[in-house]
Amino acid sequence: MNAHAAIQFFKEAYYELRKSSWLSRKDAVASTWVVVFLVAALSLYVAGIDFVLSVLLGSVLRGR
Repeated sequence: MNAHAAIQFFKEAYYELRKSSWLSRKDAVASTWVVVFLVAALSLYVAGIDFVLSVLLGSVLRGR
């Protein structure tokens, strides 16, 4: 890639980014909190399933 092509690429990329609409700070923070909450909830769910299955499997393997 020569210098002219690289410059042209960055000009076009900048032009396309200018056409984009961006979230407001308030919307970005709200979306981030939703993601954090959902990840935490899913993590607790998976941990709970893991715990229950490990207890059940431990009981089966010990012959109880």
